[in-house]
Amino acid sequence: MSKIKLPATIGHLERLIGFVSDCAKNTGFSDNRIREIELATEEALVNIFNYAYPDGPGDLEVSCTPQQNASLKIEIMDNGMPFDPLSLPDPDLQADISERKVGGLGIFFMRKMADELQYRREKGCNILTFIFLMKKAD
Repeated sequence: MSKIKLPATIGHLERLIGFVSDCAKNTGFSDNRIREIELATEEALVNIFNYAYPDGPGDLEVSCTPQQNASLKIEIMDNGMPFDPLSLPDPDLQADISERKVGGLGIFFMRKMADELQYRREKGCNILTFIFLMKKAD
């Protein structure tokens, strides 16, 4: 397992995504799959940057663990405001664009790109877990 802990600010986005990308490369993921992993991770991180710490700065930790079944487990942890992204419904993609609610697309994309997405709150900490298989299941 590899991990990185940094302040939860947009200024650290590139470094955090680079860390995740390197983990995926070292695990043997294809370039296309790495882009999906980066995009899903970026969405989760930006949500934390924007919403987890309304009262001041906070940290986040990202860990990457290659699994024996040719997959990569990525956990993103913060001790910010409790938020379960899996509690939100999928956006209505059939509605006219002018009638759609703002927000929710990023979480929808995270769900679509990851093979598994789990959330738990433990000891005051949000833990979002992604499982990415080498070859995305259709």
